Amino acid sequence: MSTGIKPIGARVVIKQVAAEKKTQSGIILAGAAEEKPQYAEVVAVGPGTEEEKMQIKEGEKVIYSQYAGTPVKLNGVEYIIVNQRDILAVIED
Repeated sequence: MSTGIKPIGARVVIKQVAAEKKTQSGIILAGAAEEKPQYAEVVAVGPGTEEEKMQIKEGEKVIYSQYAGTPVKLNGVEYIIVNQRDILAVIED
């Protein structure tokens, strides 16, 4: 997936997965009650560095630190650029 953003070093470009509009018990959430999701899809990865090898791959779904990254909007799409160390886990389907 080409985003037009090429991260450098051990940085990763992610795109947030849409927030759930309904809880597991079936309650529909109002706009203000929706939580900002902390999971995203990886759309681009940097080459890594000698100190930090790249472990994340494009297309993986990940969980990242709540306040991590720099939000960027390009061509009307919102992305977040995070350091690889701010990614906490890869979601296995």
